[in-house]
Amino acid sequence: MLPYIAELIGTFMLILLGDGVVANVTLNKSGMKGAGSIQITFAWGLAVMVPACIFGAASGAHFNPALTIALAAEGSLAWSMVPGYIVAQMIGAFLGACCVFVLFKGQYDATDDPATKLGTFSTSPSIPNTGLNLLSEIIGTFVLVFAIKGFGNVDAAGGIGNLYVFGLIVSIGMSLGGLTGYAINPARDLGPRLAHAVLPIKGKGSSRFDYGWIPVVGPIIGGLLAVEREVQFFGQHHSVVNIRFYKN
Repeated sequence: MLPYIAELIGTFMLILLGDGVVANVTLNKSGMKGAGSIQITFAWGLAVMVPACIFGAASGAHFNPALTIALAAEGSLAWSMVPGYIVAQMIGAFLGACCVFVLFKGQYDATDDPATKLGTFSTSPSIPNTGLNLLSEIIGTFVLVFAIKGFGNVDAAGGIGNLYVFGLIVSIGMSLGGLTGYAINPARDLGPRLAHAVLPIKGKGSSRFDYGWIPVVGPIIGGLLAVEREVQFFGQHHSVVNIRFYKN
């Protein structure tokens, strides 16, 4: 049970801090409105790093169904644990988004633009193009998972590997984030999108489920491709994700 609780709370923290910074920077009457994309990308990196430092030993700190599925496909995680991990991640992401809404309720009420409100929950493309949007999420997640596995080739004493992941998230965001918002994580997008759909947000508009399949399917494909390439290049090895307790 501990791994599932860790994934739920860790993903909750990820979304609380990650969606929180977007709300903080984009909603009207926020004290940090207009701080910009640099704050957002750095804060998302920290949003991943902080719960990873806390829960790495408890669950491996996946917080991402694409990573969980990829590690199971590679053989690092028992398939029997995958459904529980994904359910915990989705619940944590949903609750994290709900918490952001409660905290920023006044700012949501003061913001008229429905797209801005949706953007504090989930991702959207800057230029809608199904093929390229899907490719962006595939490649972004490929880089994420391939790098996480590749970091295992470097001796990382203590929790220093979490700093590598922080840098990785910031790098992906700064380089590819302008395309689709770099979900690179099905729970990060779908959980908050569901929250947006059910919460009583003033003037919220559509939750855009017509686009919502892309940040779910794309990351899963990208993660699977990454572990397949990683095994070909390096063979199976440990990554900075702490998975040793849950192998078959």
